[in-house]
Amino acid sequence: MPKIKVKNTLVELDGDEMTRVIWDKIKKQLILPYLDIDLEYYDLHVLERDKTNDQITVDSANAIVKHKVGVKCATITPNMDRVREFGLKQQWLSPNGTIRSIIGGTVFRKPITVSNIPPAVKSWAKPIAIGRHAYGDIYKNVEFKVPEGAKAELVVTEKDGKESRKLIHEFKKSGGVVQGIHNTEKSVREFAQACIAYALSEKIDLWFSTKDTISKTYQGMFREVFQEEVDKKAADIKKAGIEYFYTLIDDIVARVVKHEGGILWCCMNYDGDVMSDMVASGFGSLGLMTSVLVSPEGIFEYEAAHGTVTRHFRKHEKGEATSTNSVATIFAWSGGIGKRGELDGTPEVVKFARALEDATIETIEEGEMTKDLIPLCTSPDPKELNTFEFLDAVEKRLKTKLG
Repeated sequence: MPKIKVKNTLVELDGDEMTRVIWDKIKKQLILPYLDIDLEYYDLHVLERDKTNDQITVDSANAIVKHKVGVKCATITPNMDRVREFGLKQQWLSPNGTIRSIIGGTVFRKPITVSNIPPAVKSWAKPIAIGRHAYGDIYKNVEFKVPEGAKAELVVTEKDGKESRKLIHEFKKSGGVVQGIHNTEKSVREFAQACIAYALSEKIDLWFSTKDTISKTYQGMFREVFQEEVDKKAADIKKAGIEYFYTLIDDIVARVVKHEGGILWCCMNYDGDVMSDMVASGFGSLGLMTSVLVSPEGIFEYEAAHGTVTRHFRKHEKGEATSTNSVATIFAWSGGIGKRGELDGTPEVVKFARALEDATIETIEEGEMTKDLIPLCTSPDPKELNTFEFLDAVEKRLKTKLG
């Protein structure tokens, strides 16, 4: 069959370890045979980031800004163990944090629901989407190790040179650590606007949580700005038949495990990082979760929400078979391709992306899946497939759908 023409460039960000292996296989087996597509490629392997002093991460983010849509493989954020393993120059920052600081916007994560994999939480009858603020906090922090006897202060210097100081801690009896984080009102306001727009488009209730009883100024600003934006859209929210609900993060955690779902849970950056994994696991697996960064300027970056699957990669390096779940990585590709088609006005590209997603879900629903899903599955006799057998099974159904 003739290849489907993709009108404009899609930015491709390669990654690390087992997800890198899967990424390449998906591209060569499920994408390139069917699409005539211009991929602007950036290799974010940890050694390439080290070689370029992380400039390649910055370049890849700027490319996404230019072309409006990117797809990203999972990447390593190196700790000291990784520095020693790869002989790196330093502990490079999270690539996701760097990219998000350049693009801006909000990360939306939503479970990929499959009929024969019921949620672990019995009350969850509908998907729970997570809206994660994608700027600042600990992902753009400044840290020091502090020696005993030192004093740490928070200092703000205004444009006219006026200084305001607050004592953080005097390390009289022991050394320790200190951390500085920040956020901007502009970013928080755009986060609120994006979440409200998403809730209105999906017609689902909007929940927001902070810990403003403890962080009265920092997290208090989040609550105030979010409420201001909700008030501006009050008529639209009422017309859509949805509600806005605010409470403390610990209260929402207690509520959400008893709720039926069908909500957008909006979280600050770190909360969203953690809670999206909890929701994904509750709906089946970290491998069954979509993730997209959406900027106010209409820029989109799709990725898998999980890590690089190091343990499986070690087996793969030894020539041993693995059974690695590739669903979220497939949906990163399909999400980016589908959005490219929407922005370009090419419905045949969008149709291909949806066909790829349907083929993936149907493979699982018809009883063929990777090892991690077997214990969760309600099918009477599920068949365990290894990493590449699963992709073969998806390809078989994709071919049928494409005629």
